[in-house]
Amino acid sequence: MQRHTGTATLEVRGLRASVEGKEILKGIDLVVPQGEVHAIMGPNGSGKSTLANVIMGRPNYTVTAGEVRFKGQDITKLTPDKRAQLGLFLAFQYPTEIAGVSVVNFLRTAYNAVKGEQTSALAFRKRLKEKMTILGVEDDMVRRYVNQGFSGGEKKKNEVLQLAVLEPDIAILDETDSGLDIDSLKAVATGVAQLIGPNLGVLLITHYQRILNYITPD
Repeated sequence: MQRHTGTATLEVRGLRASVEGKEILKGIDLVVPQGEVHAIMGPNGSGKSTLANVIMGRPNYTVTAGEVRFKGQDITKLTPDKRAQLGLFLAFQYPTEIAGVSVVNFLRTAYNAVKGEQTSALAFRKRLKEKMTILGVEDDMVRRYVNQGFSGGEKKKNEVLQLAVLEPDIAILDETDSGLDIDSLKAVATGVAQLIGPNLGVLLITHYQRILNYITPD
């Protein structure tokens, strides 16, 4: 399905990367324009999550050749926070728990950091409520500590809420469907599908066909 695309494009050119001296990525080329959905499928251990982490600039991954470009500039050496400020987003395969920090406070801090502004609590809560309504997220979830005691489905739904709030240009979804029962999968995938449009490009990483029943790649 061809969608109208924006101007932000993620490009991976001849990318080679290693972890602890072992080469995992061996010359990857990839283009994901804003407004399009692209999927990468493959078995565990094939380097899918490594690609996601290298694109986002996470530590412990060494780029040995090639480059990652976004919005026309080489971002290979930028820190993860700088990449996020440019408009990249990574939804983790295994979201971490943050004790003592509520979801609403975490999201507001993340929003201010990515956007480079200090949004008032009142203005942010209004924005958050709009996104929660779109995604069908209950008030109780954002009052809880980040991912603490969350089910697998709740953790992934929280990632989708973060995606909605931050409004990146390109989102990398690293096995967002892993560990979910069919009802949770449908809820999470439907949430992502609601956010897809001309301003959001998606790189969907999975080893299951089932999520593609709800999200159609270009």
